[in-house]
Amino acid sequence: MTTSEGEQGEGAGAQRTPAGGGATRPEERLEQAVRAAEKALIEFEIAVETFRVEVENFARLHEQKLGPMYARLEELDARILEIKAARSDDPEDRRRADEARARLMPIPGVEELMNGWMDGDGLFPEATAMLTDQPVRPPQRVRPSEEARKLYRELARKAHPDLAQEDKERARREEFITRVNAAYARGSAEELRELAEEWAAGPELKLTPSPADELYARLEWLSERKELLTLLARNLEESAIGSMLRLAPDDPDGLLEDIAAQLRAQVAEREAELAALQD
Repeated sequence: MTTSEGEQGEGAGAQRTPAGGGATRPEERLEQAVRAAEKALIEFEIAVETFRVEVENFARLHEQKLGPMYARLEELDARILEIKAARSDDPEDRRRADEARARLMPIPGVEELMNGWMDGDGLFPEATAMLTDQPVRPPQRVRPSEEARKLYRELARKAHPDLAQEDKERARREEFITRVNAAYARGSAEELRELAEEWAAGPELKLTPSPADELYARLEWLSERKELLTLLARNLEESAIGSMLRLAPDDPDGLLEDIAAQLRAQVAEREAELAALQD
C-alpha cells in the first residue's frame, strides 16, 4: 500500500518506513534519482547516436549521387557568366564571372574531398555517366539492420561509460564503446555480435553506495550532459542533411531521386543556354 501525499506531509521530520521495518537511508531516494537519470541519459544518447549515423550515411549518399550534378551546374554557370562578360565588357559582369570561376579552381586534395568524382581536370567518367543517366556503380550503402540496431542498443546500455564509478572502469568502457560505435557505423551485425560476446566474458560492473554529495554532483553532471546532447540533436535535425532526411525518413532514396531529377533538368537548361550563347 502506498502512502498518500497528504499522509506524507504529516510531520515535517517524518520518514517513510519500508515493509521490513527499518528506516530508509537518507541517500536512497537520491540514489534512485541518479540511477533513473543515468538510464534516461543513456537512452537519449543512443537515440542521438542512431540519428547521427543515419545523417552521416545519408550525407555520403547525397554527395556521391548529387555531388557531380552540383559540380556540373557550377561549371555551366561559370562558363555562361564568362561568355556574357566577354560580350558586355562590363566590369560587374567580369567580377561575377571571376568569382564563379574562382569557386571552381582546384585545391589540394580535391580528389579526396570529392570522393573520387572529379579532379582539377574535371569530372571523372563515372560522374559523367551519372549525369547522362548511363549505368554507374551504385554508391556504398550503410544502413544498419534491425539486428544491428538491437545489438547496438543493448551494448550501449550495458557498457556505457556513465555507469562506471572508477576512472579505470570508465576508460575501459570508453574504449569499448568507441569500437561499438565504429561497428554500428559500418552496419556490421557480425562485429556487434562479437563485441557482445566479448563484453559478456569481461568483468562485471560493481556498484558501491555513494555519499550524498557525490550523488548531487552526479546529477548535476548528468544534467549538463543532457543539455549538450540536446544541442547536438538540435544541430543534427536543423542541418541541411538532417532536414532533408526528416522529409522522407522511410524513403531517403526516393528523395534523392527527386532531387536528382530536378538537378538534371537544371543542367539541361544551362547546357541549352550555353549552346545558344556559343552559336
